[in-house]
Amino acid sequence: MPKTLLSVDPKKLPWEQDPPVHNRWHPDIPPTATVAEGDVFRVETIDWTGGQIKNDDSADDVKHVDLTQVHYLSGPISVPTAQPGDLLKVEILDVGPLAGDEWGFTGTFHKDNGGGFLTDHYPEATKACWDFEGVYAQSRHIPGVRFAGLIHPGLIGTAPSQELLDMWNSRESALQSTVDTPKMTTTCAHMHTRPLATWPNPTGAMLGKVGHFKHGPKEAGWERIAGEAARTVPGRENGGNCDIKNLSRGCSLYLPVFVPGANLSMGDMHFSQGDGEVSFCGAIEMSGFLDLKLTVIKGGMKLLPVVGPSPLSVNPIFEIGPMEPRYSEYLVFEGVSVDENGVQHFLDATLAYKRAVLNCIKYLANFGYTEEQIYLLLSCCPCEGRISGIVDVPNAVATLAIPLAIFDRDVRPKAGDALEALAKGITIKKVFPDCAHESTPDTAPAPLDPRL
Repeated sequence: MPKTLLSVDPKKLPWEQDPPVHNRWHPDIPPTATVAEGDVFRVETIDWTGGQIKNDDSADDVKHVDLTQVHYLSGPISVPTAQPGDLLKVEILDVGPLAGDEWGFTGTFHKDNGGGFLTDHYPEATKACWDFEGVYAQSRHIPGVRFAGLIHPGLIGTAPSQELLDMWNSRESALQSTVDTPKMTTTCAHMHTRPLATWPNPTGAMLGKVGHFKHGPKEAGWERIAGEAARTVPGRENGGNCDIKNLSRGCSLYLPVFVPGANLSMGDMHFSQGDGEVSFCGAIEMSGFLDLKLTVIKGGMKLLPVVGPSPLSVNPIFEIGPMEPRYSEYLVFEGVSVDENGVQHFLDATLAYKRAVLNCIKYLANFGYTEEQIYLLLSCCPCEGRISGIVDVPNAVATLAIPLAIFDRDVRPKAGDALEALAKGITIKKVFPDCAHESTPDTAPAPLDPRL
């Protein structure tokens, strides 16, 4: 077994971990460990919320989750031979849940605290908890479903340079400044508008060795770093929160290096995820471990295409490995860029994927599930999303493929009593226990981590 370079204890609070974790990107967050090229080592991670979500039958913790804290990452890890302009090759040798903590959760955020892809249709918080049995996951909140997971880190990346950090903050603040103005951007008229970007926020900041916003000592410069540090929510030039579900055992990442040592960090471990992670709270979230090996490709950043105004306008390359669940039969749902009011949009791939997801939810709800259960399921099961057409004006076409073998019943269209009932306008009875819901759906969320 590889040596454990960074360990965590999921029973401890995030700010009690030793070595410390962090939840922001900044070049001045110092490394917590150093490795040499070619070393094989293990990194352990806590779940992305830092233990705020519990294995119970209420979605109140999802409703009131404190999103200023996320994502908690292990690292940074320094590689002394890495310099700006290099590529860092990260080989994922093994991944898994932490021993003794073999469970995970999927949720949908409340529309006023996080939201999600289909918030305009499903505005309340919900939750499903999953138990792991070897490579398989099943949930008491979505009965009749069992599937093999493809464990992966939702978030892994290198530290930005100050120049790159300033570029992020400039462009994202410019986007956010359009809120409530005629220039405000939304993906389409029928998607609930959430914050357009996640800007620096000292509240909730955990900056590794530099300190926590509330507990323990802070090193000199904490206020400056916390006021500049980028949130970890989106994927960016450094990798980050890309949520690529196939990035599992046997995969390699080629990450650009922006600071001496590269300063690699990772977290947001997923037991399984559907393409798009549509519920946003959204894969099967868990604590976990990664076994890694690092290699520096000197000057390798020159291999990455520069698309943008800066030489830093590059993106990582990912090499997908041979491991994945083996499914041979799928039911595929199509969506086009026509919204729910019948309004035509021009080649809107986001809207097309939204329609594909909605079509799938409403179809599978005919088999004894609530729509909220299927929304949760599509965020975390090994479903395949595709842009199938992006040139045939005016409609973009997106598809969502659901493996049939994950269900304990046949969900293909067929003649029978259910079809006859639907033809008569009779609603199909829900036969399964439901997912976890809010206890007070008529009240607004009050984001709070009582452990603080």
